[in-house]
Amino acid sequence: MVLLMPIQPVEARRLYLQIADQVRALIATGEFPPGGRLPAERELAKRFGVSRPTLREALIALEVEGYVDVRPGSGIVVTTPKSAVPDGSGDEGPLEILRARILIEGEIAAEAAAIMKPKDIAALEQILAAMKGEAPDEAVHVEADRQFHRYIAAKLANKALLRIVTGLFDKRDTPLARQFATDFDNAKTWTAVLAEHRRIVSALAARDPEQARKAMRDHLRKSHNRWARDLFRNSGVAEAQEFRSSTDANLFAGTVTGVESTTTGSNASSD
Repeated sequence: MVLLMPIQPVEARRLYLQIADQVRALIATGEFPPGGRLPAERELAKRFGVSRPTLREALIALEVEGYVDVRPGSGIVVTTPKSAVPDGSGDEGPLEILRARILIEGEIAAEAAAIMKPKDIAALEQILAAMKGEAPDEAVHVEADRQFHRYIAAKLANKALLRIVTGLFDKRDTPLARQFATDFDNAKTWTAVLAEHRRIVSALAARDPEQARKAMRDHLRKSHNRWARDLFRNSGVAEAQEFRSSTDANLFAGTVTGVESTTTGSNASSD
């Protein structure tokens, strides 16, 4: 039988992109008109059947495109795109990347702890001093952060691992990750990062692999949760606690079942 319309291969798309597609379609049909607000994240996540971090990535992707304005502490306002938007369809979500870094860099820190020397601790302290300064813009903090994580990875003298750590960190420069940083990074979060880095250095200085692993994983988990939770900083304690439990439970699972894409016709890939 000859088909009049050739069938194209179906490509699974990342789950957060599928959710963004559906919300964008609802905006286009007037279900969510410009100037109005989207339902609360908790309600949307429940209706889509996904974890809250996955929904957050979808909303930030829509913000990059100009469809919504994410306002920490007050909600998500629907807007109208004013120009062409960058194509981020091939990018992993920033929260997905942080979950990968928790696993990878936790083990790297544990291995590095056994071979740390006083000169290495001094070098890390120097990096932290640069991060502590009153930087005029976030780029200075980000570069010091990058140097810190690269230095620890480089101690293992494994170019493949160093390339992985560097590549994952540099995903901060995607449009989606930059929007996360714009919305949720501030002086308070960088102060928290500095304190977490100090705990990592203390564990490395003690040459304690288990504590180094724990300190690194705790730091990256908190980084993940800061980007995932901050919309609740002005909300009720009960809602924030519910989100904390949901996020931690799904940290490595990435997503929960329940969403069926209406845009691809294929099973959703993990976020």
